Amino acid sequence: MAKKSAIARNNKRMRMVSKYMDLRTELKSIANDSKVSFEDKMEARKKLALLPKNSSPVRVRNRCQKTGRPRGYMRFFGLSRISMRELALKGHLPGIRKGSL
Repeated sequence: MAKKSAIARNNKRMRMVSKYMDLRTELKSIANDSKVSFEDKMEARKKLALLPKNSSPVRVRNRCQKTGRPRGYMRFFGLSRISMRELALKGHLPGIRKGSL
């Protein structure tokens, strides 16, 4: 089980990403638009730099829904490889079975 503080920190980052998503996409579109003047692009980049670092979606870590483990994450299931294997062997994941059978 992952540390509670690490899970809470990641959840906080997820909330910040959703809060600033609209503003961030608007500023990024201005900064990357070729039709906008250079001064407006620089202004958009300055405003983008002033946003909190944790509002960037790159800083969010994929974690297992069951245990919070950050490594071995399988995106399709939302679980780590260990949790996915346990649930699959118990028969709790429909359509998944052991490969050697």
